[in-house]
Amino acid sequence: MSKVAVVYWSQSGNTEAMAEAIAEAAGANAVEVSSFQPSEVADYDAFAFGCPAMGDEELDDDFEEVWNACVPNFDGKPVALFGSYDWGTGEWMETWKDAATAAGVNVVDTVIANLEPDDEALEKLAALGKSLAE
Repeated sequence: MSKVAVVYWSQSGNTEAMAEAIAEAAGANAVEVSSFQPSEVADYDAFAFGCPAMGDEELDDDFEEVWNACVPNFDGKPVALFGSYDWGTGEWMETWKDAATAAGVNVVDTVIANLEPDDEALEKLAALGKSLAE
């Protein structure tokens, strides 16, 4: 079983709920991004990073700082991206995924939810957590 890090930032609690669903299925703990150090990447086999869409469909600045510091250390390990949004189309996730892939990150899946994750999103998140833990 893989050791999974579930790292997130949440403003309204929606992305936190998503992180908790992944963590529960993966047998892991969800960790707020301010409590995660990029040096910890070496301690894990797989990752789920979550951030809601902010401003003009972009990542939160503080979250992005930690994310960018982690990127060079993933070394091909599987990484899933997730987050919630309130308006727009979810374009921030495609932008984030494309940038991560271009930087060499092994993005294995993405899950987004409009506001609070519904039952379908929660099922996808649980399946994601299980697959990361395998």
